[in-house]
Amino acid sequence: MQLLNYTLGEILEKWAVETPEKEVIVYPDRNLRFTYKQFNERVDAMAKGLLYIGVQPGDKVGIWARNVPDWTTILFATAKIGAILVTINTSYKLAEVEYLLKNADINTLFLVDGYRDSDYVQMIFELVPELKEQVRGELRSKKFPELKNVIFIGQQKHRGMFNTAEIILLGQHIDDIELEIIKETLNCHDVVNMQYTSGTTGFPKGVMLSHHNILNNGYATGQCMKYTADDRLLICVPMFHCFGCVLALCAIITHGATMVFTEDFDPLTVLASVQKEKCTALYGVPTMFIAELNHPMFDMFDLSSLRTGIMAGAPCPIETMNQVMTKMNMKDIIIVYGQTESSPGITATRAHNSPEVRSTTVGFEYPNVEVKIVHPGTGKECPEGVQGEICCRGYNVMKGYYKNPEATNNAIDSEGWLHTGDLGVKTEDGFYRITGRIKDMIIRGGENIYPREIENFLYGMPQIEAIEVAGIPSKKYGEEVAAFIKTKVGQSLTDVDVFDFCRGKIARFKTPKYIFFVNEFPMTASGKIQKYKLSQLGEKLCLEQGIEIV
Repeated sequence: MQLLNYTLGEILEKWAVETPEKEVIVYPDRNLRFTYKQFNERVDAMAKGLLYIGVQPGDKVGIWARNVPDWTTILFATAKIGAILVTINTSYKLAEVEYLLKNADINTLFLVDGYRDSDYVQMIFELVPELKEQVRGELRSKKFPELKNVIFIGQQKHRGMFNTAEIILLGQHIDDIELEIIKETLNCHDVVNMQYTSGTTGFPKGVMLSHHNILNNGYATGQCMKYTADDRLLICVPMFHCFGCVLALCAIITHGATMVFTEDFDPLTVLASVQKEKCTALYGVPTMFIAELNHPMFDMFDLSSLRTGIMAGAPCPIETMNQVMTKMNMKDIIIVYGQTESSPGITATRAHNSPEVRSTTVGFEYPNVEVKIVHPGTGKECPEGVQGEICCRGYNVMKGYYKNPEATNNAIDSEGWLHTGDLGVKTEDGFYRITGRIKDMIIRGGENIYPREIENFLYGMPQIEAIEVAGIPSKKYGEEVAAFIKTKVGQSLTDVDVFDFCRGKIARFKTPKYIFFVNEFPMTASGKIQKYKLSQLGEKLCLEQGIEIV
């Protein structure tokens, strides 16, 4: 695969010229539609508005929003003026937003009204009380000296904030030539996007990604699914995460295809949107697909237009994969493995692989990406079938962590290999299998235990819908194994059943000492399980249930 050398602005303008009347963005719930030409014009208007209020190349522009229609406008507008878009997790609370605004040196912040139980406007007023006292565009914040502008995405007016409609109007004061001059200075290897790691452990780090990183990873992803301009992707995964921003948006924009959006994930809205817009592709983490398949109205919808898609973020039970391929007609669905630091795709299955391969492996290398498995202690490459750390090298490796050279050097070695922190093996057939996280590893009495191995084994129990394994501190052994199980609707299971299933089949030290039945798992907004919170939950449940931790 030949690498692309476009900026985000250039790839959008290419399609605005070549296929101006083709739809690029659709919101079926409100019948909002943009052609490539209309969208490019709106992007330019927003870009000029940002220039008018003083946003310069290299400035950090934060976006704190669910998948609202102008999310993509802001992405391309900042890209066209050389600013860096910093995506903010929709689930962040006060302390997390304060940390990110400071750490990322945010100059301009876009936000919506809120998400679920969080009122973003009130949170920003609490963090930046000066907004209520100062003139818009002339903000001087004691706590955030870099912050100059706050922009509300929508029509509402709030003290001290612009709104998006005003920004677009202000752009009329900027001549087109000013925007063109800036675009001429941009390079595809410039940083265009900063995404903060999910923070499953410790403080999140700002991952710097270039146009070259994300457009090529998106293009390669689309090639794995055989995308053409005729494809229509239903996007219900969050845009603040690489899954939405790269595997979805960049895969579509590099193929001149169409994006169909839902603002937030709702299984009924997803099914209705697929039918209405005749979508050919659909993305999600396994729990999303399970929610769609199990929806009581599932059989009412025509999903025959579906062909492909991506399941990522967690291991997929083979039963779920089979149902997605048959009941949802997604015969060409693929699995993608990666992380934000790799833009994100490292490996992927392909449409011709069997359902078993797509359920039990993460496929093989992306085009133009090298992958190897190394021993975590020695750094020597592991032979096939031997577990080690997954490393990758290629165009997809991040530019580094923002203002954190030490963490960057720890992640990327002197030869350019990104060390993922994930454990895996390479099979004889050349496929990669993820076996766990180095940091998730449970050490019980000196024995290294990998949660993924136990999870995969227990998925052999037909009553289990989902399972997560984590360690609980133990005075005697250092850590003990705890299993957190979500059973299928209508199924019953006891801890005795689980112990009996394990007996004689896996080593005693790997058999969970504690079994907890739960309705949900603690997750980041991007769908990653927070193992450390499971450990905390296990300790709490032991206390509540009078179980002695030894």
